[in-house]
Amino acid sequence: MSDAVYRKIEVVGSSETSIEDAIQGAVARANKKLRNVEWFEVVETRGHVTDGKVGHYQVVLKIGFRME
Repeated sequence: MSDAVYRKIEVVGSSETSIEDAIQGAVARANKKLRNVEWFEVVETRGHVTDGKVGHYQVVLKIGFRME
């Protein structure tokens, strides 16, 4: 394996369905805009409560991508 240099950005994904959907959406969108996306880290999880129930999930991710 050769040496590599990575850069990371922070993005926020959201979903009305689940935390997993919020993560999937954020990673998919980042992958469309960036080349060489290789990893993610969930750094924050939160949500909105509507009428006593979870109405919306939100996750903050650090997305890592290899620099060329």
